[in-house]
Amino acid sequence: GVATFIMFISTMDSLNLTRNTFYRDYSFADVFVNLKRAPESLKDKIKNVPGVNQVETRVSAYVKLDISGFTEPVTARIISIPDDGRPLLNRLYIRRGRLADPAKDNEVVINENFAKAHGFDPGDQFAAVINGKWKKLTITGIALSPEFVLLMRPEAISPDFKRFGILWMGRKALSKSYDMDGAFNDVVLTLYQDAKLSDVLVELDNIVERYGGFGAYGRKDQISHRMLNEEFRQLQKSSKIFPTIFICVAAFLLNVVMSRTINTQREQIAALKAFGYNNIDVGIHYAKLVILILFAGLILGVVGGIWFGKMLGAIYMEVYRFPELIYILHPGVIIAAILIIIASALAGTLHSLWRAAKQQPAEAMRPEPPAKFRVTLIEKTGIGRRLTQPSRIILRNIERKPVRTFLSVLGIAAACATMISSGFFKDSVAYMINVQFILSQKEDMTVAFAEPTSRRAIFELKGLQGVHSAEPFRTVPARFRFGYRSYKTAINGIEPDSRLHLLLDNNFKPMSLPPSGIILTDYLGKILGVKAGDMLTVEVLDGAKPVRQVPVAALVKQYLGVTGYMDIKALNRLMREGDAISGAYLFTDSNYREELFRRFVKMARISGTVVRGDEIRNFNEIQARAMLFFTFIATLMACFISFGVVYNSARIALSERSRELSSLRVLGYTRGEISYILLGELGLLTLVAVPLGFLIGYWLCAYIAQALASDLFRVPLIIELKTYSLSAAVIFVSASVSSLIVRHKLDHLDLVEVLKTRE
Repeated sequence: GVATFIMFISTMDSLNLTRNTFYRDYSFADVFVNLKRAPESLKDKIKNVPGVNQVETRVSAYVKLDISGFTEPVTARIISIPDDGRPLLNRLYIRRGRLADPAKDNEVVINENFAKAHGFDPGDQFAAVINGKWKKLTITGIALSPEFVLLMRPEAISPDFKRFGILWMGRKALSKSYDMDGAFNDVVLTLYQDAKLSDVLVELDNIVERYGGFGAYGRKDQISHRMLNEEFRQLQKSSKIFPTIFICVAAFLLNVVMSRTINTQREQIAALKAFGYNNIDVGIHYAKLVILILFAGLILGVVGGIWFGKMLGAIYMEVYRFPELIYILHPGVIIAAILIIIASALAGTLHSLWRAAKQQPAEAMRPEPPAKFRVTLIEKTGIGRRLTQPSRIILRNIERKPVRTFLSVLGIAAACATMISSGFFKDSVAYMINVQFILSQKEDMTVAFAEPTSRRAIFELKGLQGVHSAEPFRTVPARFRFGYRSYKTAINGIEPDSRLHLLLDNNFKPMSLPPSGIILTDYLGKILGVKAGDMLTVEVLDGAKPVRQVPVAALVKQYLGVTGYMDIKALNRLMREGDAISGAYLFTDSNYREELFRRFVKMARISGTVVRGDEIRNFNEIQARAMLFFTFIATLMACFISFGVVYNSARIALSERSRELSSLRVLGYTRGEISYILLGELGLLTLVAVPLGFLIGYWLCAYIAQALASDLFRVPLIIELKTYSLSAAVIFVSASVSSLIVRHKLDHLDLVEVLKTRE
């Protein structure tokens, strides 16, 4: 419990400190604005907006890359840096090499993840299509930026370092390539502390509207920062869920150990009191034992937590790029861990300590009286007559100690639930990928055009060898409003009878697009509070920026992202721009894929290509690293819990019942029979605990799925049979190992010593 608590909290604190330090030292912007083209003179007007502190204009564009030896499509975003090499905002941390020469249009700095994925070093070269012109570029440096701590292509489901990168080029050279001398199409700025972000965004939108502004947005909506925040939110949720389970089980184990230890030391307690020790002295004596256990657990927990925390931080550093991870463990975290573990220990042992202190010497010197006899359920039902004598002993003991039985079952069930929660993520992601990319998005390739173009481009794509079918789509940025709620996303216009890009209802059946109206993803409907039939205000953030009232036709099931869907013809009518398309979904012949990639690189109209199979494979690879670690931790903890519960129950039961078991041996019972009496009870408890663990695990996974839901993704509540099977196997193996250890002790019982008269 302490280890997982410290692991999650220290990792979260370390990543927060690392991020905030990087943001501060390299001046991460507060607000971002994208537009078509504006004169440099507009910068002064932006700077005069109340609340704005620093302003920096840039030139930015998406380009296609041609990398020798890598046949798949690669896209990059190229961004200008001032000719003096010192950006005011979003400054670069140069890991290796140097900045590009501002006077040269063939030198670039690239981001570290992209460089590492392709094995690039300063001095290496690759080609790029910049504004329709093929150009050979030389890498001068490898850098990090607070703007791209997490590097993701827009609309991607996960980072893809091989197929998307960031390039930085001198402002003068890049402006010349895009005919942007004296102009810009990208602005970043910082605000004063007392500035009101919403007012600044409205004012900025008004200023850049005539220049093709796509809507200003704050840092919280910047994709890298947003994904980091989402990871921190997940860590925070995890820091509450898993340590709570482990600490509760630890409290239970302490209760079991202390209560049974006190029961077996009745005579010693009586002797101490007879010699003059009072209740407080006896209570303190056993409290010291609890403190000693806590201290040992705390030391191991802190050391293990730091180790696990650094391992988890290293996993995050593979995806989130900072100059270095600043690992920190605040003293307050250790103090909190101490207080939590003390509170749980007191909750688990207070009753046992009170019992020890209150025992009367004369009463305690006598053996504990046998349990009150009563007819048990197995006798009442007549089941007992059909069972062997050892089996009746097992069932009677379980029924006559219900609290102890319940706590043992609950502890083992908690271990099983922990295992299920670790496998749940893998099952859910696999299911999510299947729904999103097998049932819904059947295209194997998506091409995007640099600008909205005529539908005739579809016929050109269909004519390429290897393209079996092509369907157009139109994507426009928009802000949806319903009542006091609003959300900025995009509208995706597709063919109403699309075969490649299907919309699914709650039963995952394909839906038809209505000729008018808009279909929203179910989570977006929840955010806006809308349902089918409501009128939604749609503010388009592109082109003429029309504002329309559009009826919500239906809600569709989607696990990734939030968006709106319309019939492409209806969307074009709303835009009043004719029959335009933004790109196409393709279904292709894999034998011609490399040839198609080469063709697409040379086609100036196409700004980027996404291969769905590569995207899924990359997503699985990135998720696999994190899942492997979490599965390892959960499995380790589940083994500890199940072993601890079963072994302690067996060990203390042996101490309590060694006289009875030895008596049975003297009466003629074999070692196997007395082992069956003791271990059979534990086996039965384990068998009962596993189904309960399945149920608790399901509830736990349901809570996790609900807690982690966001507009970025929703985790479906899917638990496969193999996850249940693995969880049960871990519990049974742990229980078996515990049983073997106890069986060894049973086989070596000293019958003469055990049967000596206690008095």
